[in-house]
Amino acid sequence: MSTPFSRPFDRIGARRRAEGLAPDRLPPGQYIPRGWPVLHYGKVPRTDLASWDLQVYGETASGERTRWDRSAFETLPRTDLTADFHCVTKWTLLDIAWSGVAGSTVLEQAPPAAGVTHVMVWAEFGYSANVSLDDFRRGMLATHRNGEPLSPEHGWPLRLVMPHLYAWKSAKWVRAIEYLDEDRRGFWEERGYHNRADPWREERYSYQESS
Repeated sequence: MSTPFSRPFDRIGARRRAEGLAPDRLPPGQYIPRGWPVLHYGKVPRTDLASWDLQVYGETASGERTRWDRSAFETLPRTDLTADFHCVTKWTLLDIAWSGVAGSTVLEQAPPAAGVTHVMVWAEFGYSANVSLDDFRRGMLATHRNGEPLSPEHGWPLRLVMPHLYAWKSAKWVRAIEYLDEDRRGFWEERGYHNRADPWREERYSYQESS
């Protein structure tokens, strides 16, 4: 994982920023950072919106591929979601206001076939993140944060947001959604990260998975 964000850990400041929070607000091992750290693997892509699209394929109910260009995607029903955001590197941002298209809306507009249990979300450079169908339904394809368009380093023009899971599941620069009738590990899961990624259970690494 590469990052242009480099700042020494401020233990006293992190403790101060957490003052007054309910004891159950932060998942185990998490702290509140200064600002929004930038973490990703590889380079930030250069996106041309004129050629950008989002595709849904795999085990679809129609057997066909659905494609939205940027204009078509912007006509989909939008929603807002305010939630905390937990990174596996142990920082948590509180009360982020996301705006975009709900995962449930994608499933309504491009229904999966019966028997679909998981979704693989594909991003630029072949990055991928696998989530269950139920988890995807709870998430969002976000275009804005706190009323402003996402910046390129944070996933513009589109990123998956799964606030109830560790943030590596919230893939940046999303380009496609593949419906699966069985689970398949994504990019970081193949490299030793936990398949489920529940921050409240500290599901960080694959060696923690039950046999």
